[in-house]
Amino acid sequence: MRLSLLDRSRTRTGEPDAAALRHTVDRAVRAEWLGYHRFWVAEHHAVPGIASGSPPVLMAAVAARTATIRVGSGGVMLPNHQPLVVAEQFAMLDALFPGRIDLGVGHTLGFTPPVRRALRHDADEPDTFAADLTELRGYLDGGGPVTVRPRLERVLPLFVLATGRALRAAGDAGLPVVLGGPALDRPDLGDRLRDYRARALAAGARPYLALSVDVLVADSIEAARELALPEAWALAAARTRGEFPALEPVATDRPLTDRQRAAVDAAVGHTVHGDETAVADQLGELLARTGADELLATTSTFDLDALAESDARLAALFDPPQHP
Repeated sequence: MRLSLLDRSRTRTGEPDAAALRHTVDRAVRAEWLGYHRFWVAEHHAVPGIASGSPPVLMAAVAARTATIRVGSGGVMLPNHQPLVVAEQFAMLDALFPGRIDLGVGHTLGFTPPVRRALRHDADEPDTFAADLTELRGYLDGGGPVTVRPRLERVLPLFVLATGRALRAAGDAGLPVVLGGPALDRPDLGDRLRDYRARALAAGARPYLALSVDVLVADSIEAARELALPEAWALAAARTRGEFPALEPVATDRPLTDRQRAAVDAAVGHTVHGDETAVADQLGELLARTGADELLATTSTFDLDALAESDARLAALFDPPQHP
């Protein structure tokens, strides 16, 4: 079982947005030291709570500060980019950091209508994700109508952030998938995963599933739940006010409407949290239920020291640290 991290460069109240990017790079350095397999970064546009809008740029900064950990995108939102440009960007990254670059792609559009308009998206435009994915693979495999430069010297790992039709498209393309969020609670999850694996095998590929899950490890369930609250508050704001704000410190007197409180409780409930025993039990059940090959922890919290400790304790659950 591989263990990896996805960091979304969450902004924090009281800090400039640029600090979030520096925190991401610092976290990647620690993740490499702890033995994590991959470190991925995100793409979000004009979202107050997230500073990462260009995964290739941030990946270059992360890869330059690390030496062995794989560095990837979770993910590049393919509808926002021409497939040729994505292939060129990742070919450059692979040339600069050989054998360490992963390309994860998704099909999510902008967070709000103004952002979608700024990205030149129309609400009624057709879904071309499957065709764009095929075109991108052609450039990466050397079978496209033009040759990407620098020419790729190895196969670049390509993952699909899979929701809805993207899961079927990934299976038909024989590509690994990353699955998380509400999709893990769907009653038909088992059927959807069996369909994906059958499609991948029919395409002549080995199915590969990475689970994207928020995980927080602390001294107790109560302490871990407290660490989960800043992200839960942000998600509640997104669902009730249409904005995704910066992380804020925990405050016991925060006024919440009934709807917001329900959203907070739901968000915390989707987080794997607790001490080592509780987290191991929850992850064991989830991994057994899905047959996943990899865990991609997507954790964030306001307290950076607590986040670093949680990362270390999670790594120790999977494989005791090799460092003194």
